[in-house]
Amino acid sequence: MVAGATIREIDYRLSDLAFPLEPLLDSIGPYTSAVLIANPNNPTGTGVDLNGILCILEKARNAAVLIDEAYFEFSGLTALPLIQRCPNLFVSRTFSKVYGMAAMRIGCLFSCPRNIAWLRKAQSPYSVNTLAVLAARAAIQDRAYIENYVAEVLAARDLLRSGLDDLGIPYYPSEANFILMRIGPRSIEVRDRLREKGVLVRDRSYDIPGTVRVTVGTREQIGRFLEELKEIWQ
Repeated sequence: MVAGATIREIDYRLSDLAFPLEPLLDSIGPYTSAVLIANPNNPTGTGVDLNGILCILEKARNAAVLIDEAYFEFSGLTALPLIQRCPNLFVSRTFSKVYGMAAMRIGCLFSCPRNIAWLRKAQSPYSVNTLAVLAARAAIQDRAYIENYVAEVLAARDLLRSGLDDLGIPYYPSEANFILMRIGPRSIEVRDRLREKGVLVRDRSYDIPGTVRVTVGTREQIGRFLEELKEIWQ
């Protein structure tokens, strides 16, 4: 990396892609300077609970612990309440997921006042453009839209799970707005044939062999996806 850090990645268990809490705790040592966690994770969709986060914060008490909550609205779990009692905790959010503002390139970071004061010393004076700030302010004020959208996505996620169960297609549990299917050797074929029908999914075989990630939209969109997948799968 540019800063000269040595990166160590902790693998997830392929059996269920559950968060590797114990291996992560074992990897934290006296020279660990930062622990970065996506919760829920992408592309697995799995996450760690607050008790697990507390264990990490305690083990890495001399390191900065960043919890990326890009998909928080779909999981409902946040580490924000821990900031007052854990001075090494940072929580990041983005406007690119539930708010649909990826092109604005804007997010936010939470921590205790002392940490934020230090971060501001390294912050660029033009780190975020004015239009993005105005858009973000308007977005967070429209709570009704977000609540309705999240409710629709969660209902569509249940529909997707049920449809995959009916087709006998295994998948990993997900707390985000996507599901990782275990297609097997047909993953590329399924992706390409769906694309021909105007349905786009992501092959993730380069991460986990034989997997395809499906983003959860509306129930209507998931219904269309399941119809097309059924024709391909049978």
